[in-house]
Amino acid sequence: MDEEIDYEALPANAPLSQQLAAGAFAGIMEHSIMFPIDAIKTRMQAMSSSVGTVETAAKLPSTIIQQISKISTTEGSMALWKGVQSVILGAGPAHAVYFATYEMCKGYLIDPEDFQTHQPLKTAASGVAATIAADALMNPFDTIKQRMQLQYGTADKMWSTASKMYRNEGLASFFYSYPTTIAMNIPFAAFNFVIYESSTKVFNPSNSYNPLVHCLCGGISGGTCAALTTPLDCIKTALQVRGSDRVVHPLFKEADTFSKAAKAIHQIYGWRGFLRGLKPRIISNMPATAISWTAYECAKHFLFNAQFLNN
Repeated sequence: MDEEIDYEALPANAPLSQQLAAGAFAGIMEHSIMFPIDAIKTRMQAMSSSVGTVETAAKLPSTIIQQISKISTTEGSMALWKGVQSVILGAGPAHAVYFATYEMCKGYLIDPEDFQTHQPLKTAASGVAATIAADALMNPFDTIKQRMQLQYGTADKMWSTASKMYRNEGLASFFYSYPTTIAMNIPFAAFNFVIYESSTKVFNPSNSYNPLVHCLCGGISGGTCAALTTPLDCIKTALQVRGSDRVVHPLFKEADTFSKAAKAIHQIYGWRGFLRGLKPRIISNMPATAISWTAYECAKHFLFNAQFLNN
């Protein structure tokens, strides 16, 4: 009788390099494919801060299709890819740390014989630990990406953007949004892992390798988490772009803390301001998370098979 393969976790003796490789592959796939939609979301969230008044912002394109049409016709289609090099450079290492930390924590918290059972609290705790570690590495790259996404009409490169930030605002500019990012990504990660693993128990009780199920469960998880954390994402964007030359509104230029950014958004837009970019955030996160989980499970599956065959 053939030995049953449980691919849901990498083998106990799998080297760290395999965990890092699987995570890096998932991260790069997730961020690069859905990057243009993320660019639209950033511009929608930063709209009033970059044009000065809410009245002016109201006259600008406010839907995803309108934004894509305007950017493509006035700036060229490649404008939607500004900053992609920064996010790819950061996403590989950050997601490698993310998934490796998750697997390590899950291995410590859950007994091997309980891997097939539902363990939502331990899964959530592993996800929280993973996001804290990964965001410390990713936050500077994400901030550079946000600045570049607002640089319409300029040809600034990643390193020149980073150099300008450091020269004008200091090292702290790369980490203004880190506390907010953690506040947003902790619930995002906790719900992401719990919803994903819970849904896979329902749709894939046999724990067999099934890319369609992983894609479906990842999409459900990503869309739900994106909707729940959009208000915090709006605040994070305000913090990350505050030093950009495109930001002209004084309230947003002075928003260097969580409370100042939240007050600026509320004063300009009211409570609805915390839902700006909701649709593109869901649209980008559903497939992005689906891609991330599918790519990760794919990498785990083939790495496991290679490890299994070599033993």
